[in-house]
Amino acid sequence: ASFLLLCFRTSLVTPLIFSLLLQPPLTQLSIITQPNIVLLMADDLGIGDVGCYGNDTIRTPNIDYLAKEGVKLTQHIAAAPLCTPSRAAFLTGRYPIRSGMDAINNYRVIFWNGGSGGLPPNETTFAKILQQQGYSTGLIGKWHQGVNCESRNDHCHHPLNHGFDYFYGMPFTLISDCQPNETPEMDRAFRRKLWLSTQMIGLITLTAALGRVTGLISVRWKMLICLAGFSLLFFISWFSSYGFVRYWNCIMMRNHEVTEQPMVTDRTTSLILRESISFIERNKHKPFLLFLSFLHSHTPLLTTEKFLGRSRHGLYGDNVEEMDWMVGQVLGVIDKEGLKNTTLVYFASDHGGWLERQEGKRQLGGWNGIYRGGKAMGGWEGGIRVPGIFRWPGVLPAGTVIDEPTSLMDIYPTVVHLAGGVLPQDRVIDGRDLMPLLRGTVEHSEHEFLFHYCGIHLHAVRWHQKDSGAIWKAHYATPVFRPLGAGACYDRGFCPCFGEGVTHHDPPLLFDLLRDPSEAKPLSPDTEPLFDTVIRKMGRAIEEHRRTLTPVPEQLSVYNVVWKPWLQPCCGTFPFCWCDKEADN
Repeated sequence: ASFLLLCFRTSLVTPLIFSLLLQPPLTQLSIITQPNIVLLMADDLGIGDVGCYGNDTIRTPNIDYLAKEGVKLTQHIAAAPLCTPSRAAFLTGRYPIRSGMDAINNYRVIFWNGGSGGLPPNETTFAKILQQQGYSTGLIGKWHQGVNCESRNDHCHHPLNHGFDYFYGMPFTLISDCQPNETPEMDRAFRRKLWLSTQMIGLITLTAALGRVTGLISVRWKMLICLAGFSLLFFISWFSSYGFVRYWNCIMMRNHEVTEQPMVTDRTTSLILRESISFIERNKHKPFLLFLSFLHSHTPLLTTEKFLGRSRHGLYGDNVEEMDWMVGQVLGVIDKEGLKNTTLVYFASDHGGWLERQEGKRQLGGWNGIYRGGKAMGGWEGGIRVPGIFRWPGVLPAGTVIDEPTSLMDIYPTVVHLAGGVLPQDRVIDGRDLMPLLRGTVEHSEHEFLFHYCGIHLHAVRWHQKDSGAIWKAHYATPVFRPLGAGACYDRGFCPCFGEGVTHHDPPLLFDLLRDPSEAKPLSPDTEPLFDTVIRKMGRAIEEHRRTLTPVPEQLSVYNVVWKPWLQPCCGTFPFCWCDKEADN
């Protein structure tokens, strides 16, 4: 009897052991457990700058390897064509117009660390939800979502107030003003006007004074003193901000502490890489979220000597190749710590390359491949179609390419779901969980419509017609390219969202993106039988979308954008703000 009982038990256990052995490793377990999440975001990188997206002259072996081991998205779309609104949408999973992070004027990004606008404290970022789920959360690199609201130390817009346990990097963004030997970039045209106005007022004051002394002009000394005082006040009013851009905006912070003011650009790259690796090593024993927000490849293209002159595309190519090397270093430490199979890695750019960014014959902005337009252009593909790569060995099928519309806003629900969190129920979330699409359990993206804004102005709409697979795109407004026949707004440096620099289209320009991804041949009722049907469908979608929008404070209003001395982060006693604590360490 005991022998029969042993045989019976063996007959039950053996199939169980075999069934466990035959289970695919990690696939089910990893979905249940909380993976580490590493988000890598380039700055101003064009989709055409990466090898796996068709570039055969700039070397990006580490990003290409990431795509080889993971999933590459070919229609990955930014919610805005500029840094501040695009990153706000990425962090919140919502169109930036919902949080007030899209502009009503020409100031379309955060302009000063000492401004009062920024990502509102009542917005819930994915970092905040992951923090509540027990994740260690870190942001290394660029923020560009504001710092303070009402006082120098309230830090209402700061990363630590938006779910990050640790922050090291630039609260602002990299600009050419950060390099003493570079031509100033920030508000260049406006600064010229201010200089000209100052010289004219000064000339009028000097002429009046000389006339009074020589007796040619009858003017009271009291009037001359008032005119001189006004000239001085006018000069101080603008030079106190624009004259010290490097000190006010080009700073580095660790959590709430200013560590470099101004930043020492020669070592910025090595410090950001060191901090990223250190964060992974410190948090390897518990789930972590690392958002590595590169300063590459934004001007002034900070590139270490090791990479200078290596690329066939000058300084810009050198800079992209250095960023790729940094990606490789981060992937290397993930492998070394044995975290590869428990870590979801994501790589993207915040928007397309900046076509107009040139100095003489030097092209300092990115390349957007076959796609029309670039940075700051609300509707054209070149400004919003970006690289999108996911890797998670054992969970996501390696070497997969997905040609479905996806959005940077989709990262929000995707990582919240993986962390076991719950999406906020008191607001509209525009992103969609990508895991079913990435794993191949569904064929089509959940997005039916995507809305492409330029500031608060709706410039284009994309319709993913799931029954036929067609992807239609209608442009209601497009920027006027100058000079005529050019592919960008070279006369302005940036394409505007409204006014005389924009052409409105009625009926809209319609493109079939599957047949014409370069948006070269607009369709018409004569060439496309479905033209009227498609335009009507998109019109109804716009109406429904607008019904979901609610009024919110404008974070990029003129008042919020201007520099306020009492909000300026300072590592000394204002206005004597100077320190280099990294050198002290």
